[in-house]
Parts: sequence; structure tokens; C-alpha cells
Amino acid sequence: MTKRNARLGRDDIRPANGVAWTVKGGRVLGPAPFLVMGIVNVTPDSFSDGGLLLDPAQALQHALSQMHQGAAIVDVGGESTRPFSDPVTEAEELRRVLPVVEAILRERPDAAVSVDTYKAEVAARALASGALIVNDVSACRFDPQLLDVLVQHKPGYVLMHSQGTPKTMQVEPRYDDVVAEVLDFFEKNLARLVRAGLPEDRVVLDPGVGFGKNIEHNIQLIQRVDTFSSLGRPVLMGLSNKSFLGALTGQDVGGRGPATQVATALSHTHGARIHRVHQVAQAVEALVLAEALC
Repeated sequence: MTKRNARLGRDDIRPANGVAWTVKGGRVLGPAPFLVMGIVNVTPDSFSDGGLLLDPAQALQHALSQMHQGAAIVDVGGESTRPFSDPVTEAEELRRVLPVVEAILRERPDAAVSVDTYKAEVAARALASGALIVNDVSACRFDPQLLDVLVQHKPGYVLMHSQGTPKTMQVEPRYDDVVAEVLDFFEKNLARLVRAGLPEDRVVLDPGVGFGKNIEHNIQLIQRVDTFSSLGRPVLMGLSNKSFLGALTGQDVGGRGPATQVATALSHTHGARIHRVHQVAQAVEALVLAEALC
């Protein structure tokens, strides 16, 4: 065991070749020490950047800027899943998302585009337009037909844990042991996806920080990321500007950038390998330092 891995307490947290993720068409993202997923919210009500990118041209420029700053993936979402948010119709989500996905891929045919949706039709249309990844907060619970889309297209897939729905998830979330319960969720749902016909190498695991968890739950999930890495799939963390960071630091949404970078770097040292963020350049810098110093 190297000195660095001895400090982390596991030999397998930092594989020699970093993270590699197979997505639609068999394309492999990586291997790399980390992958950064840039957030492109085309919504009026997302908690951090709602209303800023409603114009597809603005969303395109934002995505291109994120890729220039080091984002390996850009994640386009047309429905806010912040706590207590209301769902939007399938037609409205398609109206918001598809022009942006198509514009990015016209400009950058090589772009790795993810669609942040739980709706089967939105996912299917985005994948047909060239998206490579589906980032789903529901684990196919909200629209069971999404599983059929995944099996047909075999995209990269973010399997995320959440408790309840965005409307209800932060109403007194409770666990006996949050890490053990999320691990059990991953084991069962990963097996379900593979049985249905989605190759295991397409799946990454997101513990769902902030999705039906209180501050202590979130802290435990970050501190024990290596527990989920034991399943052999990369772990994705989405910590960017989240409310637990505000609760810990006293900062409002606009002032949580430094806390986001620290938390992202620390989650990386615990074993997270894919990081979904608003501020790509700062996250890349933090992760480069984490790689060098830990």
C-alpha cells in the first residue's frame, strides 16, 4: 500500500488509471483522474441559476465555455428538482431541452452531452439527437418506461438515490443508517438495470446529496464515499452550491463557491470520481490540487 492510499485507508479508492465511463455507442470517457460534469440549467426556477440560460443561444455559449474550462460532460436540464419544486410537462421540458442539446452538438459534434431528466420521452428524444448520458434523479421510479429507453439506447446512466419526490423529499428525511441504506439501494437497482439489459459499465452511482437527506446525512455520505466505490462503479457527487453548504458556512447561494470547491476536493479524496458543478474552472483547479496533495 502506498503512503497516499494508506492515509485513505483503502487500496482501491484511487485506481491507477482513474475513472473511465462507457456511454452511448460504446464511447469511453476517460480514463482520467476525474471527470467534471458542467451544469446547464435551462429552467426558470433552479435554486442556483434559474432563469439565467432560458435563451438557447445563451445556454449554448455557457456549455461551450464549460467545455473550454475542462468539463468532460455538459448536463442539460429542463426541469428543476430543487426541494419543493413542481414538475413541468413533458412538452415544456422538450421545448426547453432539445434545442440546446441540438445546438451544442451542431457546434461541437464531439461533445459528451447528458440530459438531466426522469421522463422517458425526453430521454429518448435527447438520445436520438446525440446525447450520450441520462442523468436521472428517480432511478426509473417516476416514469418506469425510462428503463425501456435505457435498454434500447444503452447510454451512460446516472443511478441516483433519492427519498421521495422533489416536492416532498426534504420533509423530515429519516434513515436508520443512511450509508447502509444507500448502498443497499445501489446494489438492488444496479442488479435490476443489468438484468433488464443495460450493461453495468454504463452506470455510475450518485448518492443524491440533498435529495431526501439532512445535513448529517449529507456529511456521512461524503465522508464514506469509498463504501459505494466498493461496488466497482464510479461515484458521482453533485455538491455544487447546495443548501447544506450554506447551513455549514452561513453563505447564501451566491457565496457558496469556495465551500463547493472545498467539498468537491474532499469528496474526491474520499473516492468520488465524477463531479457535477456550476463553476467548472474552479472545480477543475480544486480537483487538480486534490490529486497532487492527497
